[in-house]
Amino acid sequence: MTEIRRTGQEPARRRNPWLRPALAAAAVATAAAVTVVVLPAPSDGTGVRATVPAREGATAAFLEDIALAAEDAGGAYDEIRDDQFVYVDSKVSHTVYEEGRKARIQPLHRSEHWTSVDGTGKGLVREEGRGQWSTAPEPAPGEPGYETATSYRHLSTLPADPDGMYDWLRRTAPEHSGQETHQAMFVLAGDLIRDAIVPPEQSAALYRAVARIPGVTVVKDAVDAAGRRGVAVARQDPDNPLRDEWIFDARTHEFLGERTVATEDHAGLRKGAVTSNTAVLRRAVVDEPGERP
Repeated sequence: MTEIRRTGQEPARRRNPWLRPALAAAAVATAAAVTVVVLPAPSDGTGVRATVPAREGATAAFLEDIALAAEDAGGAYDEIRDDQFVYVDSKVSHTVYEEGRKARIQPLHRSEHWTSVDGTGKGLVREEGRGQWSTAPEPAPGEPGYETATSYRHLSTLPADPDGMYDWLRRTAPEHSGQETHQAMFVLAGDLIRDAIVPPEQSAALYRAVARIPGVTVVKDAVDAAGRRGVAVARQDPDNPLRDEWIFDARTHEFLGERTVATEDHAGLRKGAVTSNTAVLRRAVVDEPGERP
C-alpha cells in the first residue's frame, strides 16, 4: 500500500502493493492476536484512537456478516465474458519516498484500472497527474506470478471454502513477500478485495479465512478517502510502524476503501498520519480498456 518512487523515473508498471519493504531499521514487535475496538473519541489530535479489548469473536462475527453480504451478491456477474475488462474507479493517495527528502503524502487523486477478465488481454491504468499506460497480460498458468493474478477467471479457480482459502493464502503470500507470514496473508487478501472483482463464493471464503488470521482487529470508526464513515477490519504490520485497515459500510457491509495509518513517528511522518488511502467509487465490467460504464 505504500508507494515508493524515485525522481526522474517513468511511471512504473503497477505492482502488488503488499510487497512493502520495512520502513524502520528495527522491526516493530508483532501485534498480539487479540481483538480490539476503538473508543469513540481520539486520544489526541492525531487521529489515532485508544483501543480496548473487544468481546471475544467480535472480529470473526463482523467478517462473517461481510461474507454473507458477499454471498448475497451472487449472480451479478454471471454473464461476464472472457473478452471483457473489470473496471475499478478509485480515489487514491500514497506516501512518496525520494532520495534525500522527507517522505510526503500525495494529494488525493483519481485512479482508474482496467483488467482483462481472463487475464490474456493488455490492461490499462489511468492516473491523474501521471497519465496512462498499458499493463501486460497476466502470466499463464505455471508461469511466475500466476498464483497472485487478479483476473476474474483466475480468482474463480481459488478455493471456495475457508479452509482451502486460508491454506492458499498461507502458501502463496510468503512466496511473494518479505513480510511476516500472517501480515503477508492479510495484505494479499486486501490486494484482491481492493483491486478486483472477486467471485461471490471466493469472496465469502476469503473473508472467513481472514477471520482466522492472528492479530486481525476491528476499528469501529474509520473514514475512507471519499469521506465515507464505516467500520474497519485492521491489522498492525509487525515489520513497520503501520496499521492496515479495510473499511466497510456498517449497514450494507460493502467494501468502501483501504487505508494505512502510522502508529508511531517515522520517516518525517507523525503518528496518526494516513500514509495510504484508497476509496473505491465504482466497479463494473466493460467491453474494452479505456471504456467507462
